[in-house]
Amino acid sequence: MIDRKPHCVVIQPIDATGLDILRAGGIAVDQARSTDRHDLYPLLAEADAVITRNFGLPSEAMAQARRLRVIGVHGTGMDRVDLATARERGIRVVNTPGSNAQSVAEHALALMLAAARHLPDADRELRAGNFNWRLTSRAYGIELSGRTLGLWGFGHIARRLARMAQGIGMQVIVLSAHAEPAELAAQGLTPARGADDLLARADILSLHGLPSPRPVVGTRELALMRRGAILVNTARGALVDETALIAALENGQLRSAALDVFVPEPLPAGSPLTTCPNLILTPHIGGTTLQAMRTTAQDVARAVLAALAHRP
Repeated sequence: MIDRKPHCVVIQPIDATGLDILRAGGIAVDQARSTDRHDLYPLLAEADAVITRNFGLPSEAMAQARRLRVIGVHGTGMDRVDLATARERGIRVVNTPGSNAQSVAEHALALMLAAARHLPDADRELRAGNFNWRLTSRAYGIELSGRTLGLWGFGHIARRLARMAQGIGMQVIVLSAHAEPAELAAQGLTPARGADDLLARADILSLHGLPSPRPVVGTRELALMRRGAILVNTARGALVDETALIAALENGQLRSAALDVFVPEPLPAGSPLTTCPNLILTPHIGGTTLQAMRTTAQDVARAVLAALAHRP
């Protein structure tokens, strides 16, 4: 009798080096053509493990995988995986915190700079032949040096962003329930006394927390921010009340904002965000660099192999 190899269904594409690690570990790799049920569900019937990205793994899909032992999340966020069902069935869920942190931090910094200097407007006006846009008040950006960056959360990404911000002369204030004041002080960072303190002191607010039952930044929080501040969100769309954000941009409470994440994703056609003034949008690409995609694929493959080798 021939022993059956464990099967891992890769629901969405990952870097080939991750697939090589799985195969070298004795895993049969089944790559789904799409997340459509007709393509995916027949593969799940044989799956001992899956690797997923932003598709997650909802309960209906999980029900097709009766042999499933491990769910690997290519990235940090596990909110699209039905964790309750996974716990009930004893399925291990592994992810890759920190694998793409440098790339996301660099993207957050890029969004901060683009928002501060109105770079999308400058590009659009020049392409339209309006070189003299440079002489209008709209062309006047702000320097980030000497400004205060507020970090809501202090995980892998925020820690890297803090160092980058300090490197261009920014002061950094941190709101975190986990970071020790001595640790922050050793890095030249200032602990916030609470959310209201963070909001009142930040010229640029960057969000790095986990989603909660309600947005952490809504009408009240936006009103507490300095008039003319900038908001950047590369963490989770659910952290921001998008309707309140649009109002704050339209009435000038915020100078500008930049979002890489939304509720829902993909961003629906005709979303009011797409016509909102002073708002930069990117399609959840914070962690999408060649280096991050390679590292994350390798890390999730190793995590899946380790989980499959684990016996309760």
